[in-house]
Amino acid sequence: MEAECLLRELGINTLPIDPFVVADLLDIDLRPLPASNGGVSGMLLHVNGEFGIAYPTHIKNEGFKRFSLAHEIGHYRLPGHIDAVLDANGQHISKAGFRSTDRYEQEADHFASALLMPKKLFIAAMRSAGDGLQAIETLQEKCETSLESTAIRYVQTSRNPVVVIRSGDRAIDYAVMSDRFKEFPGLDWIRKGMPLPPSSITASFNANRDNITRGKRVEGEGCLQDWFNGPHRQEIIEEVVGLGSYGKTLTVLTGMEHPDEVEDDETELVESWDVRFRR
Repeated sequence: MEAECLLRELGINTLPIDPFVVADLLDIDLRPLPASNGGVSGMLLHVNGEFGIAYPTHIKNEGFKRFSLAHEIGHYRLPGHIDAVLDANGQHISKAGFRSTDRYEQEADHFASALLMPKKLFIAAMRSAGDGLQAIETLQEKCETSLESTAIRYVQTSRNPVVVIRSGDRAIDYAVMSDRFKEFPGLDWIRKGMPLPPSSITASFNANRDNITRGKRVEGEGCLQDWFNGPHRQEIIEEVVGLGSYGKTLTVLTGMEHPDEVEDDETELVESWDVRFRR
């Protein structure tokens, strides 16, 4: 909400949203971080009454850079953040590749996502984007965001059952599930650190490190039960892509049907058979 209010305040209403322009309109001084600061994704600085942001250069990914900058703008803009995150020297350092459980870091991430991919504009773009990984890549190009942040926003906005999972080697980092998927009964939710299902396409993909570092991709049919246990043995579409030098893999699960819809389809089929056999 804060991010979209800011965009209205600044008169910005078309994609892509450029966080460098936003920072300039807010009179925030911008400086590139030296590439040697590989563990830092951004810094918010307050010196002599002036605010500045240092943005990353160690990863050659424009979407990552833009999200990192938008994250720091979130700390600058969100109520209570400046007092909470700045240290005694007027500095706040964000860590690269770190999915924090800290309230302020999570709020800044949500702000960055909403700033770069405002809901109304994003939903409008989704209508012609397709499905699954193809949709995410189309939206990524339109918003000029990273594949990972676009995937998360896609899941959060989708009305369909869809799941995005990030993993490294054999373990899961996190999973994001759409609201529609969360309605599926009887499933075991994925947790950080859980092993990848041995029979999954993702596990086979991650077994070869080159697949990840070279940004390769693969698609095939998987099984919902392999990932979430439960009673629903549905075939699903499993799309996997390596995230390059980041060293992670992104998995997109689609093609699921809510169990109630499956039962309704089966009931309709049985009823149609009954009518046919009575003739």
